[in-house]
Amino acid sequence: MTNPKPVKLAIVYYSTYGTNHQMAEVAAEAAREAGAEVRLRKVRETAPQEVVNTQDAWKAQQERTADIPEATPDDMEWADAYLFSSPTRFGGAASQVRAFIDTLGGLWATGKLANKTFSAMTSAQNPNGGQETTLQTLYFTAMHWGSIIVTPGYTDPAIFASGGNPYGASVTATGQPLSEEDKASIRHQVRRLVEITQNLKG
Repeated sequence: MTNPKPVKLAIVYYSTYGTNHQMAEVAAEAAREAGAEVRLRKVRETAPQEVVNTQDAWKAQQERTADIPEATPDDMEWADAYLFSSPTRFGGAASQVRAFIDTLGGLWATGKLANKTFSAMTSAQNPNGGQETTLQTLYFTAMHWGSIIVTPGYTDPAIFASGGNPYGASVTATGQPLSEEDKASIRHQVRRLVEITQNLKG
């Protein structure tokens, strides 16, 4: 019996100051350890460069991740599974993420986003800063695509230890490295996503 083909996972993120970049990196490492083939992609910055340049931390994050490719529709067509990570902006995903999603109409119209698994992660400055609504609105988008939503639920103690969000990993952005509890939650979520996707692939 031959080994099944590895799950192809596209991790798509936006990060202003670095939190969601950290989350995406942890997820990519865990996914590779679980046997997945991973494309780590950032969405294109849509804020004017002169605005980015006015904030040292924002500009530094841009420079730190200059070598990470930008997400394209090709990455979405290639993947079996999607993991999106976005900061919360007024209860929803960052406009940069929404701008990328708005480029996917052609793939949606031809059914090329359907029947693929989808999971999401987020961050905000405080625990009640809109994490749950951000994840839910991303899942609403996935429903329109016909994707299969895979949330962590309460399927591992790591979910409770990191704050107890069953919709997806949610981090309080402090400007510091991620806690071990947050990392464990992310790792569980992505392992579950890879496992369920592999089961669906057969």
